[in-house]
Amino acid sequence: MDMSYSVEEQSFRNEVRSWLAGNLPSDIRDKVVGYRHLTKDEFIRWHKILAAKGWSVPHWPVEWGGTGWNITQRYIYDEEFGLAGAPGLPSFGPSMCASVLMRFGSPEQKNRFLPRIRNGDDFWVQGYSEPGAGSDLASLKTRAVRDGDHYRVTGQKIWTTLGHYGDWIFCLVRTDPTAEKRQEGISFLLIDMKTPGITVRPLILMDGGHEVNEIFFDDVRVPVENLVYEENKGWTVAKYLLGHERMGSGQVGGSRREIAALRALAARELKNGKPLMEDTRFRDRLSRLEIELAALELTSMRFVDKMRRSGQPPGADVSMLKIRGTEIQQGITELMMQAVGPMAQPFAAVDNGAIDHYKSRLAPRYFNLRKASIYAGSNEIQRNIIAKMTLGL
Repeated sequence: MDMSYSVEEQSFRNEVRSWLAGNLPSDIRDKVVGYRHLTKDEFIRWHKILAAKGWSVPHWPVEWGGTGWNITQRYIYDEEFGLAGAPGLPSFGPSMCASVLMRFGSPEQKNRFLPRIRNGDDFWVQGYSEPGAGSDLASLKTRAVRDGDHYRVTGQKIWTTLGHYGDWIFCLVRTDPTAEKRQEGISFLLIDMKTPGITVRPLILMDGGHEVNEIFFDDVRVPVENLVYEENKGWTVAKYLLGHERMGSGQVGGSRREIAALRALAARELKNGKPLMEDTRFRDRLSRLEIELAALELTSMRFVDKMRRSGQPPGADVSMLKIRGTEIQQGITELMMQAVGPMAQPFAAVDNGAIDHYKSRLAPRYFNLRKASIYAGSNEIQRNIIAKMTLGL
């Protein structure tokens, strides 16, 4: 296993870092490092900047507008984005839906949707979870009944991230309710969010933000041509998509930036008249997080090396990146709360007479990150996947 970077790869890292320094809009970066939500217009503006550079879909094949970078270059790209405070593009279109279309889509679907995803013309969202089908996704009940050259879709999706921004949504729906196994009888549909019968209702989270939604489908007509792969074979598509979602859950670059900010914060905050960094117990917890992050980075690089050698997508063991990455993210927010104390409350904190909006966003950030160990399949489910598929237990 080779986990070192070549001279060419180090040069590439410098290129990405330099470009971000000169092209990442300061207002967007300030929102990211200040834990504030980006608007749809801000996401699209950043997407257009990346598309003009040719970097909006670096993991795509060259013939569809990808960069031709190898897996190591793509890993460096993601890491530098996290370090710089650059927002990653929402993965639903460029990573998840696009990967499905390239693997399972018809030529007509590829030609119709992929250029618009690459250019940022359509904002995609994901319709997987339902009130009774989250980690147990195969229990979904949203129905799609064939009616001539359309499906009629009725049901509900929940926890739809950025659903209020969506132009299109990809959905898992049940097309055969009589199938013996729950995983059978499920299909994968692409649905225009402007279709009559779709209602988006906000769900306000503990941090007070509107990030997720519930979406209702009331006899929504979807053209049969928007079916991806085969009817009743959507579970095959769903499993393929979730592997791509979990590979990006580690967020090593972003966590490294967060830990650096935490160190700087602890050097300023006082406890019993001394900087918090001089407190042995706090310093021990921070050191443990740094060690865990270093281990996660090495593990991520091991996956990168494996994928580079085999040319294959990640297997079930990629779930360990999701588990450790999200636990580290939560651990960082916990230490930030400890470092700031009451000043982390979700109101405009005052520090030496000045408003400190960064501190006032720490509590909302802490609450928001509770979801990290649940999305993309809860960490408990991920451990079951590793036990069954990797360890054979």
